[in-house]
Amino acid sequence: MPCAALARRRATARRDPSMTSPPKQVKTLILGAGAAGMMCAAHAGPGTLVIDHAKAPGEKIRISGGGRCNFTNLHTEAENFLGENPHFPKSALSRYTQWDFIDLVDRHGIAWHEKTLGQLFCDRSAKDIIALLRDEMDRAGADLWLEAEPGEITHADGLFRVEITQGGTPRTVIAEALVLATGGKSIPKMGATGLAYRIAAHFGHRVTETRPALVPLTFDETRKAAFADLPGTAVDTRITCNGASFDEAMLFTHRGLSGPAVLQISSYWREGDSLSVCLRPNLDLFAHLRARRAEAGGKALSTVVSEILPRKLALHLSAKLGVSGNLADQSDAALRALTDQLTRWELTPTSSEGYRTAEVTLGGVATDRISSRTMESAHLPGLYIIGEALDVTGWLGGYNFQWAWSSGVAAGRAIAAR
Repeated sequence: MPCAALARRRATARRDPSMTSPPKQVKTLILGAGAAGMMCAAHAGPGTLVIDHAKAPGEKIRISGGGRCNFTNLHTEAENFLGENPHFPKSALSRYTQWDFIDLVDRHGIAWHEKTLGQLFCDRSAKDIIALLRDEMDRAGADLWLEAEPGEITHADGLFRVEITQGGTPRTVIAEALVLATGGKSIPKMGATGLAYRIAAHFGHRVTETRPALVPLTFDETRKAAFADLPGTAVDTRITCNGASFDEAMLFTHRGLSGPAVLQISSYWREGDSLSVCLRPNLDLFAHLRARRAEAGGKALSTVVSEILPRKLALHLSAKLGVSGNLADQSDAALRALTDQLTRWELTPTSSEGYRTAEVTLGGVATDRISSRTMESAHLPGLYIIGEALDVTGWLGGYNFQWAWSSGVAAGRAIAAR
């Protein structure tokens, strides 16, 4: 080789270590150091490498639950999940349950508490769950590369070849098994891109329609103006839409509606749908109004409505519904009509806040060609898809974390047994 050409090749090699370093060979390469990816790494056995684009692992864990991580739910069952195949989650959830993860949390000495409706949170910090996962990965001997971006992925002769850029340096990894654990599209400011969907589609998998889920709903400008006096007002409700109902708080915001009940129903709502809102569902409003009429008939009806609902909301609805007169002046029929209006209030959001604030992505890689026991692809042996990347979406309240743990363990154990 001419001296000039040799010099150029040596200079290029200094800039590009991949030209002088052989590919790194591993048994398992996991894309994504989130809840599912790290859990899978803790069970996949020796020769496991996890890569993630972030500077630290478990970033969505860190911010979850107001910084305390709602890490599971005592009432987790397959019925708490949405997807084309409602039976798909059953196998993984039954073989690694919420009680198994609680036991793991206890073994790591992490204090926790139940907040409401079976939702379990760390007493101290979500960082405790990240530390738990890192400890389990270290115990399993798994490696972690951060600030690493996957590029071209190919498969030949039973092996995956993945081109990776880490800190500006190109690297090549060859793996027997490839696990997609990069999640969905929610919270793009943290790097969510839907990468798993593109890789799965490249290898022959169908991706179902994806939408923001567990997300606040918004009004158009006209509707926002109509509720301009209510932002910050919260009220207990039962919200129903498309056959689903949730009894929790609803919160009015400057953009529209939020609160647990709204986040829950957002997974069932579609543009153009109305929400049927029952205010104070645990109170028999008609019986209460009749009792108050007998006790304090001289009170204004609007005053009694303010006893039942937050003051701003009571004033808003009293004006909207034309509430007037004293209780003593109201017939049973009038009280029944008011009750119907307060328990069958129709609200029609225009849109949602989108992936920017959505806690999860509804939809994902279709499960029809994925093993419900191992999370392995039926199209391509050695390819595994776990967590939020799949078309499995849980309710609000720790269910999606439990799916991450259960699906990660299912894939990890299957890989370890290969």
